[in-house]
Amino acid sequence: MFNPETSEECQSCASLLAYKEIDLLYEIALLLSSNDNIVESIEMGMRMLKHEGYLDRCALFLLNEEKTELSLYASIDLTPQQKKIAVYRLGEGATGLAAKSGEPIVIENIHNNINYLNKMGARNTSLFSYVAVPIIQQEGVMGVISANLGKNALLDFNEIVRMLTILGSLSIGSISIRQRFNREKENIMELKSYYRDEMLSEYRFENIIGKSRSMQQVFSIIETVAPSDATILVRGETGTGKELIASAVHNLSPRKNGPFIKLNCAAVSETLLESELFGHEKGAFTDAREMRKGRFELADGGTLFLDEIGDISPAMQVKLLRVLQEQEFERVGGSKTIKTNARLVAATNRNLEEMVRKGEFREDLFYRLNVIPINLPPLRERYEDVQLLIEHYLKKYMREHHKNMHFSKAAMELLLEYPWPGNIRELQNMMERVVLICPEGELQPEMLNHVLPFNYQKMHQTYTDTQTPAPPSPQREGQEQPAPQETPASAEDVTVTRGHLQDMEREAIIQALIENRGIQTKAAKQLGMTARQIGYKIKKYGIEL
Repeated sequence: MFNPETSEECQSCASLLAYKEIDLLYEIALLLSSNDNIVESIEMGMRMLKHEGYLDRCALFLLNEEKTELSLYASIDLTPQQKKIAVYRLGEGATGLAAKSGEPIVIENIHNNINYLNKMGARNTSLFSYVAVPIIQQEGVMGVISANLGKNALLDFNEIVRMLTILGSLSIGSISIRQRFNREKENIMELKSYYRDEMLSEYRFENIIGKSRSMQQVFSIIETVAPSDATILVRGETGTGKELIASAVHNLSPRKNGPFIKLNCAAVSETLLESELFGHEKGAFTDAREMRKGRFELADGGTLFLDEIGDISPAMQVKLLRVLQEQEFERVGGSKTIKTNARLVAATNRNLEEMVRKGEFREDLFYRLNVIPINLPPLRERYEDVQLLIEHYLKKYMREHHKNMHFSKAAMELLLEYPWPGNIRELQNMMERVVLICPEGELQPEMLNHVLPFNYQKMHQTYTDTQTPAPPSPQREGQEQPAPQETPASAEDVTVTRGHLQDMEREAIIQALIENRGIQTKAAKQLGMTARQIGYKIKKYGIEL
């Protein structure tokens, strides 16, 4: 006989159960989407199902790319040994059969069913039943999620299959998203590495920016000699980046994992230089309260960079020569001979040959240092690199000072024509001044008045002055203004404009190139220009060679 109260009570229980299931699945979905550790999240979801009585033991298997084998991805209540052997071929056992057929496999009693292979040792426990549910996506079967149950499980197999299907779908979705994210991340890293290497190979060499022919020649020399232990002498004007060259030599040599020790010889007084180079013993002189190692000793197994080597005294030159010849020295105030295996890279902006001729620098030391000479060109001879360096340092200081700006074409041309007597160091400092002083946005030539040297501004102001007519002379009150008289224009009266000056300059360059058979260096010398300046003018005026 139908009992309305009993029917309503059953419906209420079913609604409550459905609500609990929805709430449980929501918690699992939230867990899978908020935790970066996918394996840990899936295993926590399995434990939540176990806590609610849906299963006693659970495992998730993924099908390999060849669709031939299932391997364990996540599980609960398995020993490390069981995890090692939990691998199934397609169609092998109940787990492999579920993946092959694409249908759930239910074994009510694992103790008398040949499809249950017992790889995970369930027959040795109180577990009684086994359920294997395939995880199916658009690409087909992706894996299998399985569960073992005790003999007195409260839920029927249909409910367990449904919950495992949902958990498997949520899990494989999270795994796919994570795998896709990792692939895209790897692709981005590969692209980033590729483009960085491309940029470095074209414009940079161990943090040195340069694509000009002269710098490419320097890079080629460094690549050739860096693997050796030969002494290198880097020569060039102040601010050309000699320390960067020394660092590049060290980083490209077998000593790159050893120390890179630097010392500016001109920045240390003569009395302290010996101690800085060779170290001293305790009590060797006033204030020598403890033993101290020198730069040669600290650089053992690595590279020692001595900048401004041309400024050391004759007495120190003798001691330095001995170290280079014998690879040994004594600390100041000590008698123990110390061996060193430091590679020396020296640098100077002075004319050592002239100093040798005058007797200011030892000839034998010069030859010891000048084994591999590397001559750095000044920035005025590296026209192709100037814009690269300007953009590099501008971006660097914009990041540091949180500003956004760029040079107009006219402002960039003004900077490209500047001879940069202070070389890269001057350019670097100038870009920092630009970022600090100038407003954001596009930078015009007149905004560089506080940046460029006054003499250079005055030289470029000539163009503007020639275009501005002189103001009329003031007239006294009551004096009649003389009537303008028309006079024929003569060559001397024609106003010289910037266009005229440029035409004259272009013609002069063409004539000089013709007279010197197209040799730019000779034409530049004839016109009183540098090779960089005439190269820029030829490009600016579109002169075909």
